[in-house]
Amino acid sequence: MNEQDYESAFAIIAYAGNAKSNAMLAIRAAREGDFAKSQELLVAADDDLVSSHKTQTQMLTEEARGNPVKVNVILVHAQDHLSGAILVRSLADEFIHIYERLQTAVTSTPMK
Repeated sequence: MNEQDYESAFAIIAYAGNAKSNAMLAIRAAREGDFAKSQELLVAADDDLVSSHKTQTQMLTEEARGNPVKVNVILVHAQDHLSGAILVRSLADEFIHIYERLQTAVTSTPMK
């Protein structure tokens, strides 16, 4: 891989790592009942996923133009990070929804 490809791979890793961290923090905020903070963190996660995906798309475009990108462990690691971040982000929506329903159920249950 050339220097630009390494930079791109590390950018994918960094953005994806930030996205995963923010998605996990969003789940934690929801668990603690702070749904506004949770939504802010999801927006930040989405922004980082977009940045990571844009970098990946640039590499794919170069490949499609006939400029092959050499695959090595760094690039595989980058793709793994991005896939993991996308998965955690998707699951974050589900967990947050569950926490919201739990809070609603707890607060709407009459006291005996």
